Amino acid sequence: MPPKSETQPPTTATTTTPYDPSSASIDPLFLFIRILPYSFLRPPRLRLKLPSLTLPSPMTVYALVLLTYFMVVSGIIYDVIVEPPGIGSTQDRLTGSVRPVVFLQGRVNGQYIIEGLSSGFMFVLGGIGIVLMDLALDRNRAKSVKVSYATAGISSVVLAYVMSMLFIRIKIPAYLH
Repeated sequence: MPPKSETQPPTTATTTTPYDPSSASIDPLFLFIRILPYSFLRPPRLRLKLPSLTLPSPMTVYALVLLTYFMVVSGIIYDVIVEPPGIGSTQDRLTGSVRPVVFLQGRVNGQYIIEGLSSGFMFVLGGIGIVLMDLALDRNRAKSVKVSYATAGISSVVLAYVMSMLFIRIKIPAYLH
């Protein structure tokens, strides 16, 4: 692109201003209504204090994220829409007694409320275990605290994995691995 010259040729067109409908009006009543009320009215001087918003603490944010994660993986939305029973029941063929059932067997896309909450708790337990293992890597902590965090984190992850696999085996009896 060629450089612009410093001297601009004079333009023959007049400069235009933005269109103002009130200046183009020749109606005296419109001008009177537009000017008269605002000539003696003044806005009040308000001394309003703006609210100051402070950021929540990191633990508050973590707790809200963890609660949201628990609700999502527990199937709260499914429970609200479908309204399944809290717990199921089955009748024993030999004795005829009714016994409670926590897992809805054979239906992967269905659940009882307690089933969803217990599975969601196991997922959250595994997530907390990963956070505890991360805290065990902090160099500024005492060795005993780091060992405690690591032990609690590893045991939480292992417990969550074993229980989740058990839940899947109960939910889907033909599941081999």
